[in-house]
Amino acid sequence: MSDMVVESLILDLLEWVDKQDRSYEEVMDAWRTSCPKLPVWEEATDRKLVTLHTAHDHNIVRLTSTGRALLEQRRLAKK
Repeated sequence: MSDMVVESLILDLLEWVDKQDRSYEEVMDAWRTSCPKLPVWEEATDRKLVTLHTAHDHNIVRLTSTGRALLEQRRLAKK
């Protein structure tokens, strides 16, 4: 799997998380994979594009400032 595919999927993950707060469990159900060639969640966390916050005893996944900046860069490039 090419780096471009993983990069595109990471951006899709950021778009998805940006739409609304997502629980950690919801994110894992949708984005975790056991395929070593498709490390979307792992890459996003390693690159500090997303972070976990605890709110009302729930883990919530949110974009970091780095993740938001990358997402904005993508949106500007699409125009």
